[in-house]
Amino acid sequence: MTSRTPRGRRSLGLGIAVAALATAILLSVLVGSHPVGLIDVWRALTTPDGSVTDLVVLDLRIPRTVAGLVVGVGLGVSGALIQGLTRNPLGDPGILGVDAGAALFVAIGVLLGARTPVQYLPFAFLGALVVTALVYVIGSAGRGGADPVRLTLAGVALAAVLSGITTAMMLLDPVTFRQLRGWNAGSFVERGFDVILPALPFVVAGVVIALFSARSLNALALGDDLASSLGTRLVTTRVLAVVAITLLAGAATAIAGPVGFVGLMVPHIARWIVGPDQRWIVAYSILIAPAVLLTSDVIGRVILWPSDVPVGIVTAFIGAPVLIHLVRRAKASAL
Repeated sequence: MTSRTPRGRRSLGLGIAVAALATAILLSVLVGSHPVGLIDVWRALTTPDGSVTDLVVLDLRIPRTVAGLVVGVGLGVSGALIQGLTRNPLGDPGILGVDAGAALFVAIGVLLGARTPVQYLPFAFLGALVVTALVYVIGSAGRGGADPVRLTLAGVALAAVLSGITTAMMLLDPVTFRQLRGWNAGSFVERGFDVILPALPFVVAGVVIALFSARSLNALALGDDLASSLGTRLVTTRVLAVVAITLLAGAATAIAGPVGFVGLMVPHIARWIVGPDQRWIVAYSILIAPAVLLTSDVIGRVILWPSDVPVGIVTAFIGAPVLIHLVRRAKASAL
């Protein structure tokens, strides 16, 4: 993508992002094992009569699309914050173990009686908070403060351990964790507004905090000493970022389960368009991440039609090559 000025580049990118998101929303409502047309959708919204098509549109497709929007925003913005906070271009909720921590605590919640995604919410938040804080403490240990390599290694190691514990729990008691298996694959199936609405305020709060702290994250990228000399409150900035990551990743995981690589890919796409300014990266992630996630969900509906492949599996297939490409890039460490 080329443009004569950064402003023109951002405007062009914004238009493409909005168009991509609108297209993804439209496809999410229309495409599936029971195809519907625009006229069917309009009739279901204006004069529903209880037909099968109305049920598909109103009870399945629209809630599923809204779930994709909310989860996409949560994952995309949390990924942008993690990369900005840790100065690590390979950071995302999955690689840093946030998803795995949320999943483990949800599994613990199931043992304590939680049976629906609504009841998973507090456990997912607690798991996201504990793991985010733990990874940052481990990665910051020793000389030099937070180091991107140590943060990544700590996150990958914790994710592996926590995922192993969760898997062992599910294997030892398959009856209790039967419903959790589908959730753990990352899916929007049967995610109604009873699940989405309780999580929505946390995502909104996380986005507001992210936008508020983005300018300070720009200063943090220059290093702690220079950021302090510019008047940035390091502790406050980091605490706000951790709170926002917890709210966003926790709510997204509670709704859909662990969905990887979206938080990794999207900030890089945004950074390619707008440069290193965290304010623009966060803003673009709000648009691009839902578009990527909804498109992946649509691919999951048609790739083995009429079966439904969980969106978490599709994003893994898309994201793994992206991760390999980023690792091999000479400039991958430059934020």
